[in-house]
Amino acid sequence: MKQQNDNREVFETMPIPRALATLAIPTIIGQLIVLIYSLADTFFIGRTGNPYMVAAASLILPVFNICIPISNLFSIGGGTLISRLLGVGKKEEASKVSAFSFLCAGASALLYSFFMLLFMNTILGVLGASEDTLVFARQYAMCVIVLGALPTVLQMTLAGLLRSVGCAKQAGFGVSFGGLLNIALDPLFMFVILPKGMETMGAGLATMLSNCAACVYFLLVLRSLRGSTVLRINPAVGLPGRTNVLKVFTVGIPASVATLLFDIDYMIIDKLMSAYGDIPLAAVGIVLKAERLPLNTGVGLCQGMVPIAAYNYSNGNYRRMKDVLHFSRLAGLVVAAVSVTLYIIFAPQIMHLFINDPETVRIGTEFLRFRALATTFMFLCFHLVHFFQAVGDGRTAMLLAVVRWGIFNIPMLFILNRLLGMRGLVLTQMLADILTVIVSYYVYYRFSKTKLSERKAYGSD
Repeated sequence: MKQQNDNREVFETMPIPRALATLAIPTIIGQLIVLIYSLADTFFIGRTGNPYMVAAASLILPVFNICIPISNLFSIGGGTLISRLLGVGKKEEASKVSAFSFLCAGASALLYSFFMLLFMNTILGVLGASEDTLVFARQYAMCVIVLGALPTVLQMTLAGLLRSVGCAKQAGFGVSFGGLLNIALDPLFMFVILPKGMETMGAGLATMLSNCAACVYFLLVLRSLRGSTVLRINPAVGLPGRTNVLKVFTVGIPASVATLLFDIDYMIIDKLMSAYGDIPLAAVGIVLKAERLPLNTGVGLCQGMVPIAAYNYSNGNYRRMKDVLHFSRLAGLVVAAVSVTLYIIFAPQIMHLFINDPETVRIGTEFLRFRALATTFMFLCFHLVHFFQAVGDGRTAMLLAVVRWGIFNIPMLFILNRLLGMRGLVLTQMLADILTVIVSYYVYYRFSKTKLSERKAYGSD
């Protein structure tokens, strides 16, 4: 009961900066370690001095990242609903939503693994794998997707469900544990256990095994918290009501689509960049990972904001909901501004951390400085999307995702690639996100003036 009482204080009475820190700091640490272990594969593969191995890992990154939208479908769709159900005291229904989300996430991951096994060569060909990169890409994909999708999806889903009930420390520790284990296993498998030429397979095995370990940790945490949280994974608790099943998908599908479109954007960048050769492809692969430092920090802030916003939206405390929205936005903008400055100044040194090939470093330095300019606008875009997920407004979250990626970003990749070449590919993000921010804040203004006013007048649903 102490755990539940502590979490209720975070949701209802704790000062906003402290409440956000309580949920966001463990999440940010976990996000940064996820980034570090994602970068670790590139870093250690880069130690081989083989740009084809680096390019292969870059090709697989978007395909591996499809595990994230699969997880988001249920960790965000189910997790935000659990927070809203707790806000109105429906604990039994929240337990049913938890079990439903876990089981659906596992089934979806298995289907994705089987699909990748059947169509791997076709998918890698579409992504732009050359004769030089195909064998390395296959090694990596076999480990992290065919064998590793299930533990990857489940550990991300369980982390999201734990955050939804205020257990951010446990969620953050589990994610961090998996990431740190991966960093430790990378050099062991790449340079000690497996022979030379198998470094990409070694990196893939390290990632797969670390995600398995993190998944086991989360299962043990749920067992230890039995009775102190509403979270359950046993189907014996029963299915949630039809309305709540629909609500999981109403928010989960837009969250999944937004992440999937983000991933497709990366795939298109890889595909278009591959036309300029393997060296630019390797450079942009490093840049797309290096730029994740401020973005993952921003995601951690948003994930800390979401349970508080969702809980207070459902119980009608709109002032607290808006306060956590505004404070998290300010914190994210500070992080973005500092990051842009550091990236512009230290871009060459950042590239040298991953590879020593002079041409890759030269091209990557230019790319990183261009992409860094988009950081502030990217944060503002996904900050509002997280807010609409928190309040259960899946339609608006879907609208903003389609506007950002389907209307602005992805079409502009093809247009600017034709007009400006490979520099156009790295400029697209900033231009598209500036337009998306304008649309997003207009939509939020309308939401505040209409839906919140209606709920205040007629009460919560």
